[in-house]
Amino acid sequence: MKHIEGGICAVRGIRANGIKQGKNGLAIMVADARQPVTSGVFTRNKVIAAPLIITREALSKGELKAIIANSGCANAFTGKKGIEDAKWMARLLAEKLKCSPEEIGVASTGVIGRYLDKAWLSGHFDEVYDSISGSKEASSASARAIMTTDTTIKEVAVELDNGVRIAGISKGSGMIEPNMGTMLAFLFTDAALSRKALDACLKKAVDKSFNMIVVDGDTSTNDMALLTATGYNECDEKTFQEGLDHVCISLAKMIAKDGEGATRLIEVRVSGAGTEADAKAAAKAIVRSPLVKTAIYGKDPNWGRVIAAAGYSGADVDQDRISLKFSGNNKEAILVDSGTIVEGKLEELKSIMESKEILIEVELGIGENRATAWGCDLTYDYVKINAMYTT
Repeated sequence: MKHIEGGICAVRGIRANGIKQGKNGLAIMVADARQPVTSGVFTRNKVIAAPLIITREALSKGELKAIIANSGCANAFTGKKGIEDAKWMARLLAEKLKCSPEEIGVASTGVIGRYLDKAWLSGHFDEVYDSISGSKEASSASARAIMTTDTTIKEVAVELDNGVRIAGISKGSGMIEPNMGTMLAFLFTDAALSRKALDACLKKAVDKSFNMIVVDGDTSTNDMALLTATGYNECDEKTFQEGLDHVCISLAKMIAKDGEGATRLIEVRVSGAGTEADAKAAAKAIVRSPLVKTAIYGKDPNWGRVIAAAGYSGADVDQDRISLKFSGNNKEAILVDSGTIVEGKLEELKSIMESKEILIEVELGIGENRATAWGCDLTYDYVKINAMYTT
């Protein structure tokens, strides 16, 4: 497997484009294939945005030939008008492609409880559509168009050893704890796989990537991950899964690193758990903890907060078996060894806390299960960004 340039447009059969003006953005992604296959994973929030309702319904009836996405307005908690506006977005693109609106995926991100700026979207639609292409610039334009408080575009593309390509773009910076933050991911491949295989692969990849990131613990109304296969190249499911996992984890780490106001990426690896669920619960509790996150921001070597988070996570934890290690800046410090504090490590830990990427490893000493989660520190800027988000 190797990383390649081109973003989603590196995938055979994918064309795209986007525009971003202020808080408003519009992206269009088209799959040029006789019969593309699409799978989707959606938020578990019980308040579900209109575009997700429309897209889930479309997927229940068939496949998606294209996706239209906007930023600046989530079109969430907007009632019947929101549903009609989401359908209107689908019709805009369907008319150009001469297909059914039910073959169009719709996604939105932005402020909840506001109606779409249809005048802006219709005024820029032709500009975006008429310039869709298979260039790397088109992929980047699409990734930029869906940004809200993101500070960087998020895109990745890989080519597997068998020539199959898998790529994706995503957005997410705040309101992030996907339970499929506001998080959108649009994934594409030229592999030939059935819907059943795509569904299985996407669920597995999302469970170990997007579902393992936490910025602030809030699950958005608009979380969505769509995977479209154009079917040009044969690929076995195991090989494809490995490639898709890599792409999704790469994007997930980009989201965590770009958390609103973030200055540090936190990676938490939990091992020795009695069950996989316990491993995930402990890892996510640690990256979710405001006390852990603020300690990382303040470079405070208060490692006891990590132990406390693991203890309240709901996982089976025996304090006489737990071990803890911090790593960063090419240094590591074992702080707890099988329930016993390792003395004299504070200065080493202070140096590690200066790192921009900090790895926390927790060994529970109970079983053989493991999980990894990603998050970021909690800063003053997070409060500022979210205190003034709608202004």
